[in-house]
Amino acid sequence: MRLTIVAATGGIGRQLVEQALAAGHEVTAVARYPQGVPTQARLVAVDLARPDQAALASAVTGADAVLSALGARTAADRGVATRGTEAIALAMRATGARRLLVVSAAPIGTVASPARPRPPHYDPGDGFFMRAVLNPLVKVALREHYADLARMEDIVRASGLDWTIIRPPRLLDTPLTGVYRTAYERNLRRGLAISRADVADLMLRALRQPETIRKTVGVAY
Repeated sequence: MRLTIVAATGGIGRQLVEQALAAGHEVTAVARYPQGVPTQARLVAVDLARPDQAALASAVTGADAVLSALGARTAADRGVATRGTEAIALAMRATGARRLLVVSAAPIGTVASPARPRPPHYDPGDGFFMRAVLNPLVKVALREHYADLARMEDIVRASGLDWTIIRPPRLLDTPLTGVYRTAYERNLRRGLAISRADVADLMLRALRQPETIRKTVGVAY
């Protein structure tokens, strides 16, 4: 398949590029600073905080799928998921690309956004400890980051594309296992962590799973 991978030098993005190339896919890697991307991938330098629509259009033209691991790494990147994903969706619609997979986060189903001003108070997959203790603390600590991801999800849902939203919990830099749990439209009970490598594995698997289209997918060990 011809895949365009956005934020290709981030933790999940690097895993996506490496695993996609190892599986024999043709990869276009989109990143602000594409140094370190494997030479087998086509490189397109784009700062998603200030998207260049022409460059993005060239990156997604002919893609069978676009996989985005876009998210703020520092305070200076605030809002990048919203702005970048809006630009990606625009480029995809302009060029006829249809399949979009993005990474969000497990708590986002309960975070308010312009399109969802009154979200559920808790996710149906969360246990008592997650609902009452961990999620409230994490949402305070990462309030701006989660607000950005919630707005990003709004854009994805309204895009008209064949989208999938992946919602992992705490991300680990541990090896690929290929063994994890998933659930549609909810989180996983006692699902506290997942490796970046396994999130990438799920995204690539979902390319051949039409049942994931227009669904959120929770994933955890």
